[in-house]
Amino acid sequence: MARASRRVLPGFHLTLGYTLFYLCLIVLIPLSALVLKTFTLSWAQFWAAVASERVVASYQLTFGASFLAALFNAVFGLLLAWVLVRYPFPGKKVIDALVDLPFALPTAVAGISLTALLAGNGWIGSLLEPHGISLAFNRNGVVIALIFIGIPFVVRTVQPVLEDAERELEEAATCLGASRWQTFRHVIFPTIGPALLTGFAMAFARGVGEYGSVIFIAGNMPMLSEITPLIIIGKLEQYDYAGATAVALVMLMASFALLLVINALQSWQRNRSGAAA
Repeated sequence: MARASRRVLPGFHLTLGYTLFYLCLIVLIPLSALVLKTFTLSWAQFWAAVASERVVASYQLTFGASFLAALFNAVFGLLLAWVLVRYPFPGKKVIDALVDLPFALPTAVAGISLTALLAGNGWIGSLLEPHGISLAFNRNGVVIALIFIGIPFVVRTVQPVLEDAERELEEAATCLGASRWQTFRHVIFPTIGPALLTGFAMAFARGVGEYGSVIFIAGNMPMLSEITPLIIIGKLEQYDYAGATAVALVMLMASFALLLVINALQSWQRNRSGAAA
C-alpha cells in the first residue's frame, strides 16, 4: 500500500500543540491575569470601581461613539469598496493605497493631524466654528477619530468579496426585470453581508480600544468627552491596578458579548443564503 503523500506542514498533534501554546501565551494568560487581579476586590469595591458616575459616562461615550463610527464606516466603507472594485478612474491606485494609511500611521500622529484640521484655529475648524459647528475637543471629535482609524477594516474586508462576486447573477436579475434596489437587496447584499458585518465588528472593536488618536481631539473632559481607556490609564497612574483591571474586564465582557452576537448574525445570514440557493 502506497504511503500517503507528505504534508507541507507538520502533523496534526504538533500543529495543534503549537496553536494551543501560542493561544495560551498571547491571549489566555494575559486575560486570566486580568480576571485574577480583579478578583482581589470585594463585590462592593468592584461595583464602586466600574459603576461610578464618571466611569459609566465613559462607557456611554466609548461604546456609543464606537458604534456610530462603525455604522458610518459600514455604509461609506461599502461605497468606497464598491467604487474601487467596479469603476476605473484616474488615481484609483493612489486612493486604494491611501485606504491603508490609518493602518500605517501612528495613532498619535492621526490625533494630532485631526486636531490641527478641526480645532477652532485649524483649516476646517476655523470655517465651521463661526457657524456654531465645533468638531474638536468634544464628542464629535471622538467619533471623527474613530471613523478615521476604522474605515480600512470595512473596505479591506468587503473589497475581495466584491471582486469575487459573480456579475452574471446581477445581469440575470436585470434581464428578469429587477430594479437596481432589488438587485442589490436580493443578489449583492446576501453575498457581501457576512463580510460587511465582519468589517463592522472589527471597526467597532478597534474603536472601543482606541486611545492614541482620540485623546488629542476629545478634550478629555470628565462626564463629557472622556473615553474609558483614559479612565483605565488614570487608575494605573494612581496605582489603582485592581480598579483599572475591573474597568478593563467590563469592557472586555461587553466587547466579547457584542462580537458573539455579530458572529451569530453572520452564521444565520450564511445559513439563510445557503438555504435560499
